[in-house]
Amino acid sequence: MHLPISINDLLNNSIIESDRVEFKSDWNPESILRTICAFANDFHNFGGGYIIIGIEENNGKPVFPPKGINIDEADKLQKSILNACSYLKPIYTPIASIEKFQEKDILIIWVPGGPTRPYCAPATLGKDKEYKYYIRKLSSTVIAKHDELKELISLTAIIPFDDRSNHHAMLEDIKLPLIQSFLKEVGSELLEESRHITLSNLGRQMAIVDGGNEYLKPRNIGLLFFNDEPDKFFPYIQIDVVHFPDDEGGDIIQEAIFKGPIDHQLRTALRHIKNNFITERVLKIPGQAEAMRFFNYPYEAIEEALVNAVYHRSYEIREPIEVRINRTSISIVSHPGPDPSISTEDIKNGRMVSRRYRNRRIGEFLKELEFTEGRGTGVPKMRRALQFNGSASPVFSTDNERLSFWVEFTIHPEFLKEQIPAKTHVGVHDGVYDGVYDQPLSQTESNILNFIDIKSVTSRQIGIHFGYKVVTRNIKDALRRLLERNLIAYTIPDKPRSKLQQYKITPQGKSILQKS
Repeated sequence: MHLPISINDLLNNSIIESDRVEFKSDWNPESILRTICAFANDFHNFGGGYIIIGIEENNGKPVFPPKGINIDEADKLQKSILNACSYLKPIYTPIASIEKFQEKDILIIWVPGGPTRPYCAPATLGKDKEYKYYIRKLSSTVIAKHDELKELISLTAIIPFDDRSNHHAMLEDIKLPLIQSFLKEVGSELLEESRHITLSNLGRQMAIVDGGNEYLKPRNIGLLFFNDEPDKFFPYIQIDVVHFPDDEGGDIIQEAIFKGPIDHQLRTALRHIKNNFITERVLKIPGQAEAMRFFNYPYEAIEEALVNAVYHRSYEIREPIEVRINRTSISIVSHPGPDPSISTEDIKNGRMVSRRYRNRRIGEFLKELEFTEGRGTGVPKMRRALQFNGSASPVFSTDNERLSFWVEFTIHPEFLKEQIPAKTHVGVHDGVYDGVYDQPLSQTESNILNFIDIKSVTSRQIGIHFGYKVVTRNIKDALRRLLERNLIAYTIPDKPRSKLQQYKITPQGKSILQKS
């Protein structure tokens, strides 16, 4: 049995955050049972978590190379897990999988949020068992106390919409090719197994179906991602891109509607916006060697806002997500508005961090597809992209009843100056600008591009390649210019100062090399 996510991605903190992963060097039934209980309670609706046995931890981080487990005892270990979980109240059974990592066998226990929470577990497995309710706090499993316990108990029978069984659908409404396409994209070893097992077993392993064999039904998450026409089950599950060439008071309205699986909607809507509404301007500055380059709207900010709308909207409300494009602004509207616990002032200032996510499984799948990180990072990413582009900050608003939520981006001010001759390129492919650059490469820039054409490297490796023990100012300046021109990119774009940071060549960089 394999997981619907690759082991490499599971151990990559940019995909799955540390508060959803616990490392254990060995099988410790009492400790692991408490963590299973906490993940199953899914107090924050994060989607549960993973317990990895065979990897030691140091201050919450995995220690490599892994210790591994004895493969000859794997069957006995899994039976021990099953036996330990029988002590949970109500009974809960996670999904266990033996995986190979760095030539070692490790055991991964996947614990999706449970459908019949709250769960409690014995503090010890001795004769006198005292049961406690456990939850996750950051990277620790703790006993729920006082208000936390009241809130946890209040979640009884409250299952997020995307994780509920759909009694109007059949197992056959889950389409195997769409599942396999997803598994291939996230690099799951379950892809190979999916070619040899039944759809029902595959659905159980991915937790996208629920119920007994005599009444097995898809969960809503399965229909949203793995059905060609999810709008048959959830009307108006779509993204509408509406263009008003003469602003909203004009007579012309151009509309494009994007349907299908929600990740497909997202990709095609974003591609449509890139290809038709993202424009770059190059402005020559007298007496300055480098030209100014900026976009009417930074694509990264638009992408983040639309991903957030798909992530946080209610799929029970029969209203589409709407992207409204005027001459001087782009607005993204979704329903409903932010949780009432978030103040109007915080909404205006973009401080919208909710303790509980509306769509825990959708968020999990979007993270695995690398659309989002979660944890309230969307607004800061928007602000950074806008600031780097020289654009104004986004405007957030909602109505008094919190029925809808608006994010508005205003056009870069230079695009309002008609006297500036524009050198534009409309069309961005796969999220990276595909423009024509009029500045020739310096010798250092050309050497760097040729060096990283085959594989990603660190700045230190680039310095060593040029014969230096340190990264010189000349190399730093060349890297900065190549980044600004989108000829190279960070491998960890959201953490530019990460110790693991490397540089990789972009399609535009490869194009420049081919032409040189």
